[in-house]
Amino acid sequence: MGKVGLTSSSKTVALEGRLILQMKKLILNMFMIAVLLSGATIEAADKSKVVFISGKPSHGRLAHEHRAGNMLLANALNDSGLSVQATVLEDIGYPKEDSVLDDADTIVIFCTGHGGHVLNKKLKEFDALMNKGKGVVMIHWATEAVKGDPAEKFLEWMGGFCDLHWSVNPHWIPKFKPRKHEIWNGVNAFSVNDEWYYHMRFVKNMKGVTPILTDVPPASTLKRSDGARSGNPTVRKAVANGKTQHVAWAYERSNGGRGFGFTGGHVHMNWQNDDNRKLMLNAILWTAKVTIPKSGVVSRTPTKDEMHENLD
Repeated sequence: MGKVGLTSSSKTVALEGRLILQMKKLILNMFMIAVLLSGATIEAADKSKVVFISGKPSHGRLAHEHRAGNMLLANALNDSGLSVQATVLEDIGYPKEDSVLDDADTIVIFCTGHGGHVLNKKLKEFDALMNKGKGVVMIHWATEAVKGDPAEKFLEWMGGFCDLHWSVNPHWIPKFKPRKHEIWNGVNAFSVNDEWYYHMRFVKNMKGVTPILTDVPPASTLKRSDGARSGNPTVRKAVANGKTQHVAWAYERSNGGRGFGFTGGHVHMNWQNDDNRKLMLNAILWTAKVTIPKSGVVSRTPTKDEMHENLD
C-alpha cells in the first residue's frame, strides 16, 4: 500500500503553524532583549554622572598632568563598584558640545589657571549649570582666577579661589590630620610634598565653607621675594602669626550645589598616595551628592607603569 501524501490544505496548515511558532520565538527574543536593554538603561540612569574636563599641557613631564590625572581618578571611580559613572572628555579644554555637561551631577576641572583657564570664555554657560545645583571640583592651577567676573563666579561656585598678589604657591610638606567631614571617610593622616597653594580668597566670613586640608606653613615657604605668587606683606604676617592655612575646602551653595577646591596636584606621582587619592575621590562623590562609604572610596594603588600612562 502506498504512502498517503498531505493534501494542499494540510500543507498550508503545517506551514502556518511553523510560521506562528517562529513569530512567537522572535517576539520572545525581542522581549528579552528589550528587558535586558531596559535594565542596562535603568542601571546607567541610576548612577551619578561625573564629567572630567582636561586642560592643555602646561608643564614638563609628571607635572600638571591634567588628562592623565583625570583618567586615573575616573578609572578609580568606575572600578569602585559604587553608583557612579565617570567620563573624561576627549576634547581638551571646554567641550565643543555643551550638551555633554547637561546630565552631569558634578564636573571636575583640571587645567591651566588665571588667563588660560578653560572657563574664562564660558562663564555664562557654566554659571547656568551651577545654577541648576550641579557640583564642581577644581584641581590645582584650576583654582586660580582672574580678578573681576571670573573671580566672583569662582566664589559663587566653590567658595574660594587662588588670587594673585594674595595667594602663594610654594612647594612644601603639610601634615594633614582628619577632620569631621565625610570627605575624610576612611582617610588617614597623610603628608605629600606638593605645590600646595595657600592664603586663598574665601567668601565673607567663610559662610558655607568647610576647611578640609589645613596646616600652618613654615616660614621657609616664603623665602622668595614678594611677587604675584611668591609672597606679599599680608601672607607674611599671617604665617608669622601662625595662622592656619586651608589648601582644600568644601563649599555648600545656597542653591544646594556643592564645590570643592584642591590646591595640590602639581606632582602627578602623588596620586599614587592612597590617602591623597582617596580624599579626592571622596570629595568628587560629595559634590555629586553621592553617599560616601564609611571606609571612603576604595581604589587599587596605581602601579608605576600606570602612573606613566596617558602623559602629556
